[in-house]
Amino acid sequence: MRGTVALRRLVAETSLEPRHLVLPMFVADGIDEPRPISSMPGVVQHTLDSLRAAATDAVEAGVGGLMLFGVPREEDKDEDGSCATDPDNILNRGLVALKTELGDATVLMADTCLDEFTSHGHCGVLSEDGRVDNDATLARYVEMAIAQAEAGAHLLGPSGMMDGQVAAIREGLDEAGHTDVGQLAYSAKYASVFYGPFREAVSSSLEGDRRTYQQDSANRRESLLEVDLDLAEGADLVMVKPAMSYLDVLREVADRSTVPVAAYQISGEYSMITAAAQNGWIDRDAAVLESLLSIRRAGADIVLTYWAAEAAGWLA
Repeated sequence: MRGTVALRRLVAETSLEPRHLVLPMFVADGIDEPRPISSMPGVVQHTLDSLRAAATDAVEAGVGGLMLFGVPREEDKDEDGSCATDPDNILNRGLVALKTELGDATVLMADTCLDEFTSHGHCGVLSEDGRVDNDATLARYVEMAIAQAEAGAHLLGPSGMMDGQVAAIREGLDEAGHTDVGQLAYSAKYASVFYGPFREAVSSSLEGDRRTYQQDSANRRESLLEVDLDLAEGADLVMVKPAMSYLDVLREVADRSTVPVAAYQISGEYSMITAAAQNGWIDRDAAVLESLLSIRRAGADIVLTYWAAEAAGWLA
């Protein structure tokens, strides 16, 4: 059953289609032209104009959705991430631009987290002892979620790994009349070294690490508990992040989840394949497709990847 392309296609157990792919995008304040991200060759921080153009091209290629991250100016960051809840911050302006340009032709997703907006780079409000204050952070997330919903997001992506974040955001959205805005919960998000290039992508101000609130790479059962909690709180989708180093976790999450499952092929995974290909060590395009197919095979209904638009073009 492997003898020809047609036979292999006939019995293939896993498919990879453009609709399975979501493109993460970065929009930055205070720049006049797209700014390349040196550690992620081919990825840029967009202006509003280039964001609209690139998003339109991605949607025309058939991607399933867009996940938007905002990069504020350094002078707009503070200890509490006040800019995060400003309706006119760069992330919300980006959402408005995409909603105006694309309407409901794609699924607009927003990163609902404070890390890009805080001067210390952590995902929440810090207490006096320098630790993230979970409950104080939830109040900020709710404000942020409402602002993003009003800017046009279809799905919100609470990625801070705070206890109770999905329930708090759901209650806040409902009370504000945004009952139709859903949540893609970052349920099993690990404290990974592979996020390195992303720090440059969002101009992160992180001091220290996030190991007190993101998952320990040694643990599997703990992430399944986190998924169960998010499902009980009303998550519309759940996600495993990173993808390629945690395919075992992804498989178990997919086997137990009652909602669609996403996985995020993160910056370090993108950069490793890109660097190896640039050195002539691997076939870039084949490696991209094989990596995406493996994530799908492990159980992901949706894959967030910086190759989404390009791969969608190949697959179409």
